[in-house]
Amino acid sequence: MDKKNTDDLQQELMESSNLNRFLSENQTQFSNESVAEILNDLFKKKNISKAQLAKQAGMSEIYLHQIFAGRRNPSRNRLLCLCYGLGASIDETQELLKLCGLAQLYPRLKRDAIIYYGLAHQVSLFEINDKLFAEDEETLL
Repeated sequence: MDKKNTDDLQQELMESSNLNRFLSENQTQFSNESVAEILNDLFKKKNISKAQLAKQAGMSEIYLHQIFAGRRNPSRNRLLCLCYGLGASIDETQELLKLCGLAQLYPRLKRDAIIYYGLAHQVSLFEINDKLFAEDEETLL
């Protein structure tokens, strides 16, 4: 069966008079990848070692390995740090946040706008963290 896009699923859900039928008919459409699986997929696309990633993401290698093994789920801030470390694009970051059930970056919020800018312009995590601090916003680290 073909993968339905989100808009099609949403439309079908809104038009459905029976939730149980909708759920059973669309069982294969729901995302059930773990955070670790999603991150591993993105990691494989990048040319970086886990040691480099840990350093660039501002976290210990032990914590990083726990995330990639599925033993820990990162917070939104930690996931954003990983996106910086991976050199993820805005689209990759937004998709990762969405698939992990976390709020996507929203440029109407000053903090998110700073983070968004940093990802879009490949500014280092540490420079963005300094900018967040200077703007009196919650830092990522």
